[in-house]
Amino acid sequence: MLDEIDLQLLDLMQRDAARTADSLSEDVPLSPSAISRRLRRLRKHGWIAQTIALPAAKLTTDRLQALVIAQWSKGSSRGERDRKLRALRAVDEVQQLYEITGQLDLMMMLNCANMNELTGFVERHLDEPLIERRETHFIMRTEKVAPFVRLQPRRD
Repeated sequence: MLDEIDLQLLDLMQRDAARTADSLSEDVPLSPSAISRRLRRLRKHGWIAQTIALPAAKLTTDRLQALVIAQWSKGSSRGERDRKLRALRAVDEVQQLYEITGQLDLMMMLNCANMNELTGFVERHLDEPLIERRETHFIMRTEKVAPFVRLQPRRD
């Protein structure tokens, strides 16, 4: 089970996973060695899924970003949909992938080098009978990217 210190560490690590145990000890009432032990335990037990580096906006501003919303074909089986989802999860251009409720069934955030790469992605992965309908919306400007989930209760 996670305690308050674990939740505090997880919140801090979500903001900056490059922080050292020494740095974290400035915000968490534990020694750096105790923090290191807790972080190892959190990783070992799967509470930290992965540690990634997010590229700076200056590296990605010229890339083409698109939100694609799609509808499964009416007669598609769960097995067919699961195979397609597995294939989409393996593609680097797909940054986020969700099954959703409403008139459409699938939503994905794509990041492509240019329109040719996006067109190739669509031809390879979405131009098929399993996808009945799709809409593509292009991202004009990114206002916020914050992959953060508050785990500690607010202290307002």
